Amino acid sequence: MAVYLSSIVGSASIGVYSLVTEKIVLVPAMFPLEKAERMAEWLKVKLVHTSIGGSVLAGALASANSHGILLPHFIRGEEFTCVRSLFEGNIAVMETKKTAYGNLVLANDYGALVDPRLKETQIRQIADTLGVEAVPGEIAGLPYVGALAVATNKGVLAHPLLKDEERKVLESVFKVPVDVGTVNCGLPYVGTGLIANSHAAVAGSLTTGPEMFIIGNALDVVQEAE
Repeated sequence: MAVYLSSIVGSASIGVYSLVTEKIVLVPAMFPLEKAERMAEWLKVKLVHTSIGGSVLAGALASANSHGILLPHFIRGEEFTCVRSLFEGNIAVMETKKTAYGNLVLANDYGALVDPRLKETQIRQIADTLGVEAVPGEIAGLPYVGALAVATNKGVLAHPLLKDEERKVLESVFKVPVDVGTVNCGLPYVGTGLIANSHAAVAGSLTTGPEMFIIGNALDVVQEAE
């Protein structure tokens, strides 16, 4: 178990470009295969090596846990086939104007927090797909919860301005301890620069040693050099 550093397409915002569950890591097709395979080894999961709707922003556009994955309406047929061949859970193509489900939804295998601006029908579809209760809520008073935190089956790391009442909601929804921190040398939008599961965390390449220490403790993974 470890905290690793990496970048994708030259960017430290790896959470924008990739996502991980207990079973898969999804990284854009233009990310070198050798690096993608190494990341999958760190996280002990299958590799899904594909774009989403031709975009490299897989982490911003899709959201998932072990039970299901949410994809935007413009995903291409060959991309859907790639996901379907490697992901055994539910797959929902969300036929809505909103497309950045990686920013709209924060999930682990026990629950999901969703952007409170979503419609009830959309929230029900998210809950059904992910196989968990989906609760509207905010982090640090902001609605785009997927960009503001990372949730695994061991812990949650959230924006440092997390409010006490929000912390209680996170603990209730995700059923794991909640801590706060930053990534990439002080960036509070944790979800944009970090992916993690129960086995390991991969942070953006600008993340500092103290930040890695906090990530390791919050998500219950041991810090280790690459």
